[in-house]
Amino acid sequence: MNPIRLYDSTLDKLQPFDGVPALLLRLILAPVMIQAGWIKYVHFDSQVAWFGSSLGMPFPEVMVFLAMSAELVGGAMLLAGLLTRLVAIPLMVTMLVAAFAVHWDNGWLALSDSSSWLANDRVMEAAPRKARIISILKEHGNYSWLTGRGSVTILNNGIEFAAMYFVMLLSLFFTGGGRYTSVDYWLTRWTGRS
Repeated sequence: MNPIRLYDSTLDKLQPFDGVPALLLRLILAPVMIQAGWIKYVHFDSQVAWFGSSLGMPFPEVMVFLAMSAELVGGAMLLAGLLTRLVAIPLMVTMLVAAFAVHWDNGWLALSDSSSWLANDRVMEAAPRKARIISILKEHGNYSWLTGRGSVTILNNGIEFAAMYFVMLLSLFFTGGGRYTSVDYWLTRWTGRS
């Protein structure tokens, strides 16, 4: 069989499953957004103080409320695949604000990894601190128990996660919630829209 025909035939057979990637993106993003919104809800006053004093944002109460609402409501709507394209917009804005207002000065990496080609001065300065933390834990703690669920790391808080979430949301903006896997798809079929 001709390789091009085989390729086309395979893609045709996979077409009924083309809603799965959008579903998976939604299922990955929804808990992240809901958790971020929940933190803002539970710690509203401290978030307002942080947005205002540390980040220097105007109208911090309004900004926290908008971010919290976008994340909580938007995350729940992503989970269902309801108004996916519309919900992606405020969530993308939230990710852009997070990337530039919170994470930008820290570089790319979310975690300090001095072996990365993306390591900046901040990450490199964390390496001896991490070594010291490990040394203290080995000397004064049960190191194998403390690291039994993962190694010691230092958060760098770079734009890595915010950028990835933005791109995932951008993809959902263009693809929608996914065929067969979203409320959007079934509403569109029910209303007869294309």
